[in-house]
Amino acid sequence: MNSIFHRTSVRSYLEKPVEDEKIEKILRAAMASPSAVNQQPWEFYVVTEKEMLKKLSEASQYSKMVEKSAVTFVVCYRNDSIRAEYREIDCAACTENMLLEIDNLGLGAVWIGIAPIEERMKYVESVLDMPENLRAFALVSCGYPEKEQLQKDRFDISRVHYIK
Repeated sequence: MNSIFHRTSVRSYLEKPVEDEKIEKILRAAMASPSAVNQQPWEFYVVTEKEMLKKLSEASQYSKMVEKSAVTFVVCYRNDSIRAEYREIDCAACTENMLLEIDNLGLGAVWIGIAPIEERMKYVESVLDMPENLRAFALVSCGYPEKEQLQKDRFDISRVHYIK
């Protein structure tokens, strides 16, 4: 549970590769996520190639840090999902699991929204030459943090409504 209260958005990274074992642990955490009717609509691209990272960094005005990341995960969903209306919710849960495991492993990351903005989705799909049955959902830029960042306490009791 410590990662829930420790994780922050990290946008600058050391020039140090992320070990394959850690990448696999991150993907295992992602795939352990809950999904509607257990459809598990996700698929992933794991990008470490520098030229491809540069291209992905141009997906939006918020994705510049991708270029300097050690690895960027592209979270995608399949069009043939059983419950299509839940694909993006399922991928959101999976992306959060990734972020928590990334923090747990001593790495840093930031979630970059791609879906539901069609222009961004098509850009990422084109850069990766994705098959038509996959849609780009998010980028997760990841690496060893350049500096430690502390999470701010976001608890706000005024947003809690008790019905007794």
